[in-house]
Amino acid sequence: MFLDKLHHIKGIILDIDGVLTDATVLVTETGEQLRRFNVRDGYAMQLAVKRGFKVCSISGGKSKSVVLRLNSLGITDIHLGIDKKLDVFNSFLEQHALNAGEVLYIGDDIPDVPVMKIAGAAACPADAAEEVKAVSMYISPKVGGAGCVRDILEKLLKVQRKWFDAEPSAHDDSIPSA
Repeated sequence: MFLDKLHHIKGIILDIDGVLTDATVLVTETGEQLRRFNVRDGYAMQLAVKRGFKVCSISGGKSKSVVLRLNSLGITDIHLGIDKKLDVFNSFLEQHALNAGEVLYIGDDIPDVPVMKIAGAAACPADAAEEVKAVSMYISPKVGGAGCVRDILEKLLKVQRKWFDAEPSAHDDSIPSA
């Protein structure tokens, strides 16, 4: 059962497009690519970092704005332009002295499947590719970019009794002060 697997999780790896975003890329006339992130997903991610989880993001995309957003949440282990996610997964395990069973992987499309098959817990948004759903231990009722990461991480943090923050912060470094 998925919840039982979460007791042993120490590391979290997330895809970006289709998981943290709605899989839509807006392209401006100058070629800049824009993505939309869910702030509730962000709250759960920054809390996971504060609670000591090793958090990593692996994406085939190359948008620098993604780095800024994830850095503002305390995530610095960010890999962009990756074709073979399994190589980064193995490096993540080695770098943090983890085994595959201690990692939660959240993905949504075909490039995520090889890692999802060996991760300790694999989850996806409701609108993930059918091949991803087939290897997922949990399919969030939320779609990518609309709270699926919050749903999954909230379950993880609650199972490990690390969810509630008695002094939550509404401050977000990615938003310039007025």
